[in-house]
Amino acid sequence: MAETPASDSPLAKYRSSIDNIDAALIHMLAERFKVTQEVGRYKATAGLPAADPLREEQQVARLRALAEQAGLDPVFSEKFLRFIVAEVIHHHERIAEHEPPTSD
Repeated sequence: MAETPASDSPLAKYRSSIDNIDAALIHMLAERFKVTQEVGRYKATAGLPAADPLREEQQVARLRALAEQAGLDPVFSEKFLRFIVAEVIHHHERIAEHEPPTSD
């Protein structure tokens, strides 16, 4: 495999763009997880289950359609979403263990 010279200007520009996009993705994921932590706290205090299979399937369908419109592989987008949702559910379960439901 050939080494890429450090002075390859077009490649450096591409890589810089990729680095910026990766940083934006991380920040967006952080924001998403901040909101889902709040959802987890709400579900725990309201006595709601950590998972919502109907909502998950609706989101998968919605994001597959968005992926198709954007020219992104919908199978990849579904795998990515399901990975995120599994992590969110795990967080919600951990939150529920520490925040029992309130009685009204």
